[in-house]
Amino acid sequence: MPAKIIQPNSEPFKKVEIDPITLDIIESALRSARYEMDAVLYRTAMSPGIREQHDEFPMIASPNGKMVVGQFGSFIHGFNRDYDGTIEEGDLFLTSDPYSCAGSISHAPDWLVMRPVFLDGRLIAYAAMFGHMTDVGGKVPGSLPTDAAQIYEEGVVIPIVKIYKKDELQEDVLKVILHQCRMPQWNESDFNALVAAVRLAEKRLFELCDRFGVDTVQSAMDELLERNRRAMLHLIQNSVGEDERVYFEDYVDDDGKGLGPYKMACTMWREGDLLVFDFEGTDPQSDSSINMLLNEEMFKMFVGVYMINIFDPQIMFNDGFYDHVDVRIPPGTLLKPLKPAALSSRTHALARIFDVLSGLLGQRNPDYMVAAGFSDSPHFMYSGYDKEGEWYQLYQIGFGGIPGRPVGDGPDGHSLWPSFTNVPNEFLEAYFPLRIDIYQSIPDSGGPGLHRGGNGITIGYRALEPGEMSLHDDRWLTYPWGVVGGQPGRRSKKEIVRVDGTTELLPSKCDHVKVEAGDLLLFHTWGGGGWGDPYERDAALIALEVDRGLVTLEGAKRYGVVLNDDLSVNEAATNDLRDKMRAERGEIKLIDRGGDVEELRAACQEETGLEPPAAPVFREHIIKGLRERAERAKAGAAAE
Repeated sequence: MPAKIIQPNSEPFKKVEIDPITLDIIESALRSARYEMDAVLYRTAMSPGIREQHDEFPMIASPNGKMVVGQFGSFIHGFNRDYDGTIEEGDLFLTSDPYSCAGSISHAPDWLVMRPVFLDGRLIAYAAMFGHMTDVGGKVPGSLPTDAAQIYEEGVVIPIVKIYKKDELQEDVLKVILHQCRMPQWNESDFNALVAAVRLAEKRLFELCDRFGVDTVQSAMDELLERNRRAMLHLIQNSVGEDERVYFEDYVDDDGKGLGPYKMACTMWREGDLLVFDFEGTDPQSDSSINMLLNEEMFKMFVGVYMINIFDPQIMFNDGFYDHVDVRIPPGTLLKPLKPAALSSRTHALARIFDVLSGLLGQRNPDYMVAAGFSDSPHFMYSGYDKEGEWYQLYQIGFGGIPGRPVGDGPDGHSLWPSFTNVPNEFLEAYFPLRIDIYQSIPDSGGPGLHRGGNGITIGYRALEPGEMSLHDDRWLTYPWGVVGGQPGRRSKKEIVRVDGTTELLPSKCDHVKVEAGDLLLFHTWGGGGWGDPYERDAALIALEVDRGLVTLEGAKRYGVVLNDDLSVNEAATNDLRDKMRAERGEIKLIDRGGDVEELRAACQEETGLEPPAAPVFREHIIKGLRERAERAKAGAAAE
């Protein structure tokens, strides 16, 4: 049964003609409200992941459920389809269950609050926000077990609940939820911050309606969505050939249990005004926690963000174009796992989607193609009891190299998500028993190209108290590939230097890494792939980068550049070396992966020091049973 919206006032909104100035004012006001939601959250949350790193995503949607402003796209359609209850004035919903909202949030630590906004008995909008909690219980601190087999191992999973009814907090429900968490004070503070953010959005919507009239605001939302639809339709028609099929695949390197890599495959084509993405060929779901329940509406937003940034950055992001994109994901696969598949380590597949998009959309337009970049949000977690007997727990997201792009170099040491910021080292050292001994760019880690891939970074975490660490990362086996002549970036690496001087190489995904005071974790992230011919890059710029420590003298030779002792360019030697390297290279590759999967697997031990992952074994009979059960449940719901 779909959700039932209770509206005492059934009068439809009137269509109003809006002049361009008024439309721009309302658009700017909605944008401002979206950023105010961020600001409220940052100033009132307690966990560093939200307060300092900004791991949260706001949204304001129209009454028909389409995102007008926001970042991750709307989940309202899936919410209304899957929630079997009423939506009334004074309600505020909370969920952390990806399976209850069609994957609009993708693992249990993400808490989503949603407020239906009513005015004079009519639904006028939705305001929503989700943020990543430092802990929600489960088998490991941080609630992101690398070896989980079912979602039930990953902490408290909150179904869609009315956490506020008639604007009254359901305190008993919240107490039960907080009782499962290792840091309940942080969770409660972050929850209240999320609520405050959506209430602020509601207030701004009321102010807009009071100033311009509710019919004008509704018509403005409709026009903003329609304007986006027209602009995106033009991009779709002119950037993707009709009936021309383009295929691309990329990989999640391993599952944390010694198996991998896992293939993510997608074919793209256009049927008239409809852009189709078909993920047939993607590997079956994993027995581990790297599965990603990819919400189709979210993927559509990724498509729009990518196309807008590449082709026309002036277009406003919203859901207006969604009817022109069709996303097909086979159930029981890595990107559409069936309950109760574990999801906690979904960050690798989630972010790798952007590399797949680049590979698809760039093949027909190589000049607009972007290399593989920092397609991940590596997690570092550190927890234990300090000398005072107090529990400490840190969750932090790592940064790396953004890919080389048609417009220029990829930034060094940046986040996949543009709005994320780094947690200041001083903050970490003030609130947690650790010291940041190293924080620096990794020279030569960005792939060479006409436009260099961004460098990864090394963070050296010195433990000051005994405890445990957990690591989540990827791209240690496959390379972040280069494009149109650009070369791959350097892969990731994790190692720990014990206080006795011994060094241990760590896998990219592991929990329960015990540390003593004085142990040093070296967290090396990967660089972005290069874009374009590296032998065409300005030699003087490379000399400057050598001087700044971004490229080494040996690394300069990957661009065919020879420097003198004073770091000036040796023009004659550079020209000779570049001529030689061009002749040896032969034809420029559209995509340089640094080798296929089997070649990388064969060279893994020698190149990385780690055993190669074994080929995944998929339990097809279990997946078949889960698929049949899901189909029966869907059929039963439709019959009701």
